[in-house]
Amino acid sequence: MWLSEFEIVLRDRVIACGALRIENGRIAEIRDEPVEQADISGGGRLLLPGFIDMHGDMVEREVEPRIGVHVPMRIGIAELDKKLASCGVTTAYAALSFIGASVTSGVLRSEDHTTTIIDTMTAMKGDLLVDHRIHARFEVTFTPAVPMLQKLMDAGRLHLISLMDHTPGQGQYRDVELYIARIAKERGMSVAAASEVVGKRMAGREGQGDVLNALQDLSARARARGIVLASHDDDTLEKVELVHGLGAMLSEFPVTLEAAREARRLGMHTAMGAPNALRGESYSGNLSAREAYEAGLLDMLASDYHPASILPAILGLAELRDGGLVAAAALTSANPAAALGLTDRGAIEPGLLADLVVADRQPVPRVRATFRAGRMIYGDGTLAPARNAQHSQVERATAGLELL
Repeated sequence: MWLSEFEIVLRDRVIACGALRIENGRIAEIRDEPVEQADISGGGRLLLPGFIDMHGDMVEREVEPRIGVHVPMRIGIAELDKKLASCGVTTAYAALSFIGASVTSGVLRSEDHTTTIIDTMTAMKGDLLVDHRIHARFEVTFTPAVPMLQKLMDAGRLHLISLMDHTPGQGQYRDVELYIARIAKERGMSVAAASEVVGKRMAGREGQGDVLNALQDLSARARARGIVLASHDDDTLEKVELVHGLGAMLSEFPVTLEAAREARRLGMHTAMGAPNALRGESYSGNLSAREAYEAGLLDMLASDYHPASILPAILGLAELRDGGLVAAAALTSANPAAALGLTDRGAIEPGLLADLVVADRQPVPRVRATFRAGRMIYGDGTLAPARNAQHSQVERATAGLELL
């Protein structure tokens, strides 16, 4: 199948108006000019590598859209799958939390609930549009989750593990007053009640067992199984050095520019949220993804909680520094593929999977179609067959009538 008349974004350059041939689910050929015998005409639209989303929090909210309100899990997962495909995501790492039930999360992020989601997603894998993988978010103060994580690793069901510490007063929630105000607003609590909840969390951190030993055991098992280890919300040089020593090779959502710079010095990849890049600021008041990108310290963009932000974030960042669209597109394709060990995807080049995104820049950045392994998994009806392909269909139909 030929796709022609597209602005094709490669690893090192952009073809202004070229063509691409797909065969057996992979990219077979790329040309710098349109071809006559095309199946689909792009009309000058962008053709980007499929988005590899290494951190998306959405699945928990799809299966429990309001606290205590559950929809059938298979329906929630299937709906998220469609949403991701419509946003250009072809490979998705579902970020699922192991933090235990709490006042603020209910059972949404409990160990049992998370394990059930993983089991269901694994069972549905063959029926889903996107290639879904599991990203375990391990709250380091909840050591009872370690045996379950080990069991899931042994079963081959985890593909990425993040070490997190959401205790107020450090990391993402360094500003305790801001965090209390957020909890009060989100949960409909008074500030006094929210302060009590946050105080209990801060006190509970001191009562944990030997966290470091648990982390070392978890890290060793992850390395033995080739599972990438990440650290979440790095805010100090000391924390970056600690998690790097444990084997973390990816720094997710660094809180400060200094932490991002230290992660880069140690050879770690950095990832931040597309909503942050699109808005130009973190909702927690932390490091701006735009600032990190301009400083040359951002390697990857993740959907975080809003996959529709990915495309406009890429287009916005492309205007900020040298490298343009090539460098910005790598944030959601070549760079995460390299960081996560995905050697069969991540760029538009012969031999790789035909994971592709068709998009418009104007009047609003929009994904028009998504291909995974050469199959269109999303289309909004605006991507038309090429004119000569339409003629061929008419000719075949006419020939059929002549035989009658």
